[in-house]
Amino acid sequence: MTPFTTLLLAFSMSADAFAASIGKGAMIEHPRFREALRTGLIFGVIETLTPLLGWALGVAAARHVEAWDHWIVFTLLLLIGGHMVVASFSTTQEESERPRRHAWWLLAATAVATSIDALAIGIGLAFLDINILVTALAIGLATTLMATLGILLGRRLGELIGRRAELVGGLILIGIGSGILTEHLGMW
Repeated sequence: MTPFTTLLLAFSMSADAFAASIGKGAMIEHPRFREALRTGLIFGVIETLTPLLGWALGVAAARHVEAWDHWIVFTLLLLIGGHMVVASFSTTQEESERPRRHAWWLLAATAVATSIDALAIGIGLAFLDINILVTALAIGLATTLMATLGILLGRRLGELIGRRAELVGGLILIGIGSGILTEHLGMW
């Protein structure tokens, strides 16, 4: 993967955390930078660890699936990206009171839920010649930045921008998966 592809992947993986943090920011009464950074760090750390875990699982299975690994990566990215695209059109919205800050466990649970795709991406990345530490750190840093910004912007922008971010992130993941597949099939 090129540095540009790694950057695209990192910000695509942070789109769901961005969307979730916009929702969290919209629920907080006057979110402060300290709360936004706290949220960003929780999301970022978890989003850094999950592709590493996925990569380790993928490496363990790599010798069994080498002949069709590009199809696995393509399918995972297509499913994850497709899910993000579909979720971007969802109309469900939670109504609740506005706390001054969210509980740590609630943020961690949300971060884990939004990082399941990073676990799957990590499995797929095990089949590519990449530096997983650099990639995982890029994903974690992008997620920290995007989740922090999401909290700060959430109160003003609401859910609309979060849905668009998830849509764009999903389309980018589908594009990356298609690029990997066409490269391995010799079409590009």
